[in-house]
Amino acid sequence: MGGQACVYYGAAEFSKDVDFAILANAKNIERLQNALGELEARLIAVPTLELHFLLRGHAVHFRCGRSDVENLRVDVMGKMRGVDAFEQLWERRTTGWHDEEEFELLALPDLVRAKKTQRDKDWPMIRRLVESHFFEFKTEPTNARIHFWLSEARTPSILHAVSTKFLEVPTEREAALLARDGAHELHIDAALKREEEHERKLDRAYWAPLKAELEELRRMRRSGA
Repeated sequence: MGGQACVYYGAAEFSKDVDFAILANAKNIERLQNALGELEARLIAVPTLELHFLLRGHAVHFRCGRSDVENLRVDVMGKMRGVDAFEQLWERRTTGWHDEEEFELLALPDLVRAKKTQRDKDWPMIRRLVESHFFEFKTEPTNARIHFWLSEARTPSILHAVSTKFLEVPTEREAALLARDGAHELHIDAALKREEEHERKLDRAYWAPLKAELEELRRMRRSGA
């Protein structure tokens, strides 16, 4: 669900971490603990790997110690802002292969939604992810792809190309409507910026109580409570 998935979808990003979304239940946490034990992974921050933290939306962070994966960071989440529950994500997942090993990724639309955070680095990545998908499939436009481009493209020229070519496809997105009306790129960019700021605000509000919980956990750990 992180940088490795972005590489797979054609928006290359150098990442030393592996980010996992997991089905958060007691049985699965036990399986995860066993896998982390094989990797000689140690917890590197609060909170600990407990079901209630994952269900609240916290990420749990580990550093691997086994020689073949030494220092690899593994981040685990069971819930993310703006995306569906794990069961729905799993139904839409993308399955890939590497060296005859199967792996599962968030579907591209879900990955894009998960990237709508307050972090500066995520927004250029969203743009590259959609651009890569558009240029790969623009000659094979299905309804699902058209809706994805109209909903998520952050490149004015792509929004203009899609919104004017597929006039029959409805959209309420401000940036797409401006592109369809032939607005200048500066106006489209301004709409995209407003959209981004709205998502950043939502993300800050989502994380505010979780950050407060983390600060309290750090305080308790320092005090030995």
